[in-house]
Amino acid sequence: MTKRLGRDVIHRWEGNPFIDITDVTFRCNNMYNAGCIKKNDKYILLITIEMLDGCTSIYYAESEDGLYFDVSDKPFLSPEKDGPLKEYEEIGVLDARITFLDKSYYLVYLAESRHGILLSLAKTEDFKSVEKLGMISQPDTKAGALFPTKINGKYARLGRPNAGGSIWISYSEDLLTWGESEIVLTPRKGYWDSDHIGCAAPPIEMEQGWLVFYYGVKRTSGGTLSRIGTVILDKENPASNIVGRSNIPVLSPREPYERIGDISNMVFSCGAILEENNSIKLYYGTSDNCLCLGSTTLDEIIETCMQSKREF
Repeated sequence: MTKRLGRDVIHRWEGNPFIDITDVTFRCNNMYNAGCIKKNDKYILLITIEMLDGCTSIYYAESEDGLYFDVSDKPFLSPEKDGPLKEYEEIGVLDARITFLDKSYYLVYLAESRHGILLSLAKTEDFKSVEKLGMISQPDTKAGALFPTKINGKYARLGRPNAGGSIWISYSEDLLTWGESEIVLTPRKGYWDSDHIGCAAPPIEMEQGWLVFYYGVKRTSGGTLSRIGTVILDKENPASNIVGRSNIPVLSPREPYERIGDISNMVFSCGAILEENNSIKLYYGTSDNCLCLGSTTLDEIIETCMQSKREF
């Protein structure tokens, strides 16, 4: 008997969408993506929420089981009202990606203003207070995420400059000044990720290399189609060797809340959690201004990447 394949490698939780704008204690316009991490057996989300004035802030949410979250009624990270960062965060802060590094939690987030979008860095020890460290990219760079360990003695960061639509890697001695940039991954003509790509979840270290969930966009006659795929990068030199890359998306917009909304046909993630049993939780945003959860196993993801490589 022929084995039937599921719709996607990422399997949707039956309770999706698990958070939307009706689940918070204040009025807001939109709810976007969420960075995530597991700390002391608690699941933490940092959710981007657009307020009624159009400005975005980042809100803290916490859960015991990774399914049911309590969302704070006060922002965890807000645009600066004074000081040198005010001008560069006037429209908002959004899309925080969390990395545990050097015994602290670092957030690479987007700062948006009339001057464009750039990457900024913040740091927290306990998710009760947060320190902004400053801007870490040139303008019009998105999808930034830190690696959880140094590579060849230097901090490493992924990002997507708007020009070219590719994922780049940059290196730093101090987390603030970045350079030695190289292209890591490019869009592929004819594939599901043919228009532009960007890092979704921060890199996950595993035996085979660095596992990166990334989003890919394809232009169609009906508009853009945004999906999620995976790639395994070489541990020592991520820009030099792709160990495996999914030829198929691991998650595509199929449900009504993923297909209809402010931006149609979109699934977009800022974080994934690898559990001790090698299962993976992927938290993602959708077209309809809500947050969803998908799950899979590390083995399924590795097989998808390696099978695709054999098909090249």
